[in-house]
Amino acid sequence: MCGRYTFFTDKELQEVDEIIEQISNDIQREKMKTGEIFPTNVVPIFLPEKDIIIPRLMIWGFPNFRNKGVIINARSETAREKRLFGSSLEKRRCVIPSTGFYEWDAGKKKYLFRMPESQMLYMAGIYNQFEGENRFVILTTDANSSMAEVHSRMPVIIPKDRIHDWIYDFNKTDDLLFHEQPGLVKRAAE
Repeated sequence: MCGRYTFFTDKELQEVDEIIEQISNDIQREKMKTGEIFPTNVVPIFLPEKDIIIPRLMIWGFPNFRNKGVIINARSETAREKRLFGSSLEKRRCVIPSTGFYEWDAGKKKYLFRMPESQMLYMAGIYNQFEGENRFVILTTDANSSMAEVHSRMPVIIPKDRIHDWIYDFNKTDDLLFHEQPGLVKRAAE
């Protein structure tokens, strides 16, 4: 579920350009991936810093200690009980800005899902540090009706006006994890 997402830059996407501008230095920006985002790419996520929310670069995926590769998603329903995710859900929540995400149906057809009234889509995430590297995963939930015919899971989407609540207010975590997910627009991807 949610094995790739998009973070397209375009002069018309002012919000994306503003996020990129806030990345603090040119060396960091050179590492940042835009366009179609794959696991282990370095991308911007929103983190708390004092009383504000800022974009910082981070690697997508926690190390998979049992096998090679990375863990890119965590089920919102069970994250609290899992040793790998529980502490992060309690203390290290983040938001992943995107312009949409991809999912494949059973016939391996690729679809792009986006918000119908917005160019941006914000996904709930958690982060942690592993061997000196900051890494994040995306939280998922059961698919709603706009998504269910393609896949049974979808990212937990955080409304833009609730980003601060997700990052700073642990008491609102369950409300945001289990709220009704918005309807999405899908189109076949190239």
